[in-house]
Amino acid sequence: MAQPIVAIVGRPNVGKSTLVNRIAQTSEAIVHEMRGVTRDRSYHDADWNGVDFALVDTGGIEMATDDDFQSSIREQAFRATEEADAIIFLVDGRTGIQADDEEVARILLRADAPAFLAVNKLDDPGKDDVWEYWQLGMGQPWPISALHGHGTGDLLDEVVDAIRDAADAEPEPDDDIINVAVIGRPNAGKSSLVNRLTDNDRSIVSPVAGTTRDAIDTLVEHDGVRYRIVDTAGLRRKSKIDESVEYYGFVRAMRAIDRADVALLVIDGTLGVTNEDQRVANYAAERGCALVVVLNKWDIVEGAEAKLAVRDGVAEELQYVDYAPVVALSALTGKNASRLWGAIDEAYADYSGTISTSKLNAWLAEIREGGHTVTKGKTVLRIKYVTQTSTCPPDFTFFCNRPDVVTDNYERFLENRLRRTFPLTGTPVRFRFKKKD
Repeated sequence: MAQPIVAIVGRPNVGKSTLVNRIAQTSEAIVHEMRGVTRDRSYHDADWNGVDFALVDTGGIEMATDDDFQSSIREQAFRATEEADAIIFLVDGRTGIQADDEEVARILLRADAPAFLAVNKLDDPGKDDVWEYWQLGMGQPWPISALHGHGTGDLLDEVVDAIRDAADAEPEPDDDIINVAVIGRPNAGKSSLVNRLTDNDRSIVSPVAGTTRDAIDTLVEHDGVRYRIVDTAGLRRKSKIDESVEYYGFVRAMRAIDRADVALLVIDGTLGVTNEDQRVANYAAERGCALVVVLNKWDIVEGAEAKLAVRDGVAEELQYVDYAPVVALSALTGKNASRLWGAIDEAYADYSGTISTSKLNAWLAEIREGGHTVTKGKTVLRIKYVTQTSTCPPDFTFFCNRPDVVTDNYERFLENRLRRTFPLTGTPVRFRFKKKD
């Protein structure tokens, strides 16, 4: 069974993300004075008194508005409560009870999971009076200061007691989960693709660029294989990141790439490869995760010539990641989206696979027989043998007489020949050259 889930809900700017960071002892949840910074719900690992659980940060709930964005945020927040084993309802102790607090409380009283009322922003919870919050009908109000940590321990004691039965269940192993990060420029269709792959609408989809600001995790199983799909904020050059909040989203996206096994680079097929796409691809290559290029919105690229031009542009502009397979699809309609699973599986298999030393050295013998080597003055490079020293990504160590004479061109030659001989689709490779005495 998976970890028990604790959802934190409340109005905007009551300190939900601050409380998440306090409990999870991290800085992953974006904290900012601007209202509405947290839009999607995001998951964070936490523990208290030896009990591990998943903490869910949600967008601020505003009931009295018909704004489309706010409606999506509100729906996401309440969906989090439906899947939670316990709920922390956070209110602002400085402003008193607001109309939205009363509306949210009425809804939470009908929830199946136990809900705990926490009154935040009380710097001295032992002295601050919270009697007025009893009228919300949610039982004992727990005075806390998420910023300073006051009172959070007492609150967590009660929450952990409520979820202990779920936490004591046998945990589900996750060492066989493939981590997939969906990356790309803003508004390329990443969230639509995530919703297509996960068959739900957990990520908020909007034509407004920059809708996703946090990295959002979703576990999904397909044909017996489990995947953790991570929707990330759109990446663009740091010089173009004006809002500090957007910069934080950029940092979360980079962290998602760091822990990804496979990255899906989503490109807007109607625009082709842009400078931002090239930079995002380079981020993934530098960090050593496998890569699949996704040409999205393929259904509205008109004509065979236009589609050929886009594919030619991918081959030309992304030469440095030419090992990445290309899948053209429409995330919105689902056309050809099923092909992506095979591309992910193949990339991951080669990314995590091993090649035996005997096969590698048989390949190296053919290289030597062809006479391809490097010379510098009277020095001739002689490679004695090669072995694979790690996976994820594959790392190969060449033992030779003079590592210092190896050139970039010769490394590229070896890589090209290696890829022709062995299955290395979708994965970068790393070469090291060591002196053989």
